[in-house]
Amino acid sequence: MAAQALAAQAVASRLQRQEEDIRWLCAEVQRLRDEQLRGPERGQAEGPRLTREVAQLQAENRDLHQRLCDLRLRLAEQGGPGARRAAAHEPPTQNQEKDTKRKRLKDSEPNREVKQPNFIKERLQLFETLKTDHQLLPATQEKKNTNNVISVRVAGGKTVQGEEWKTTPYQVAAGISKELAENTVIAKVNGVLWDLDRPLEGDSTVELLMFDNEEAQAVYWHSSAHVLGEAMELYYGGHLCYGPPIENGFYYDMFIGDRVVSSTELSALENICKTIIKEKQPFERLEVSKDSLLEMFKYNKFKCRILKEKVDTPTTTVYRCGPLIDLCKGPHVRHTGKIKAIKIFKNSSTYWEGNPEMETLQRVYGISFPDSKMMRDWEKFQEEARSRDHRKIGKEQELFFFHDLSPGSCFFLPRGAFIYNTLMDFIREEYHKRNFTEVLSPNMYNSKLWETSGHWQHYSNNMFTFDIEKDTFALKPMNCPGHCLMFAHRPRSWREMPVRFADFGVLHRNELSGTLTGLTRVRRFQQDDAHIFCMVEQGHGRRC
Repeated sequence: MAAQALAAQAVASRLQRQEEDIRWLCAEVQRLRDEQLRGPERGQAEGPRLTREVAQLQAENRDLHQRLCDLRLRLAEQGGPGARRAAAHEPPTQNQEKDTKRKRLKDSEPNREVKQPNFIKERLQLFETLKTDHQLLPATQEKKNTNNVISVRVAGGKTVQGEEWKTTPYQVAAGISKELAENTVIAKVNGVLWDLDRPLEGDSTVELLMFDNEEAQAVYWHSSAHVLGEAMELYYGGHLCYGPPIENGFYYDMFIGDRVVSSTELSALENICKTIIKEKQPFERLEVSKDSLLEMFKYNKFKCRILKEKVDTPTTTVYRCGPLIDLCKGPHVRHTGKIKAIKIFKNSSTYWEGNPEMETLQRVYGISFPDSKMMRDWEKFQEEARSRDHRKIGKEQELFFFHDLSPGSCFFLPRGAFIYNTLMDFIREEYHKRNFTEVLSPNMYNSKLWETSGHWQHYSNNMFTFDIEKDTFALKPMNCPGHCLMFAHRPRSWREMPVRFADFGVLHRNELSGTLTGLTRVRRFQQDDAHIFCMVEQGHGRRC
């Protein structure tokens, strides 16, 4: 009991000290902001030197803000089991109880220190330097000083006048209506997706895309992935890899060595994301030389690989939101506050670019929406889908199961086998109606066949291979080459055409273990696979 009381006092004392640090840092941030605002009045004639001083103040300001985020996160994590044990010995005041509820990250690790990685500060400083240098370029100054009038045609609407290199799609939308500007996710300028705050470069046709547009959804979820990436850097301190939008949401991959992301940490990540969203961090676009970016991302071997292997131009773009700077073509939403509802709901392991011989990465999935009702509808749909999950039904009705000793290969129980055979009988009847003939083909072939067909060059990593008497063989992942051998094993007459082969042969594909999902993603399966061999003139007619 005494030891627990001492532990409770230590936790309370630590929380109090960190709250005092936060108050001091808030005052320091405000002081720096005031100095920054007074800076231009002290000497506009200083030109570039003053601009660099302002950039340095901005970098210091962001460093202080990042320290604030770190302290808040530690306070939130202290609101876990340790704080609850302390509460059992000393009832909290009403204000303390409210603070604890607000800051608690329900499932985070209470004893893990969260520290800002050193590379974030260096990355920010280099970004600010490159940004300042870009602003001072003669070409940039010339664009700012131009007064050329341009014509901007809003798709499906009116034509307005603007200024070259100054007028933005957001200003065009706001000129039509404030509601339109606020609801627009992204612009499309002359057929190219375009940041809402990026100036137009000449006469343009502008489309204003809402969230119900497929391209706008991809941009929205891509921006949300950057928010998740920022949270993951803060929480894990690892190296970000890829963070794309997907069909329903987004994910981000991170390398954190031997550490594995736990599902219990997802709520902590989500809370950090919500804090980032509340801060309305603007997305900044900057075009930078490849060499400068190799210096910026020298701490991250994965980003350097992307630069060296994927970027074949002398310059490319990065985007910044808050402390995160990421290689990205964009475009993005205006600021993180445009993401009104976010959910971090799943994690898994994967390999760098899907190659099992490369590094293991941790992948975290999320989804976001522009209003909370859409999120509630999505959550309701997910709940209904879980209740109808074929894996759940298969187990409850004793149809099939999977086992770790044969991953990705289904065990069909008697009831499941009955359904399986009934489906095959149905398909056989359909084959016969359409004049297909059923064949049986081998399960394994020499690799020479796959080299001839072209599968070996592009698909060998997804095949189960083994050596027999100095030759390499593979289990077939598809029936196509085998059916070609069956057709070619003797001369064919035109009178036989078309030849229709159908096959229920067993197929094997070496899917990554992290992608295996019930009956929808497996390593061993059968399919109603058929091929038609015919003459050219038969290919477009009803005879096939």
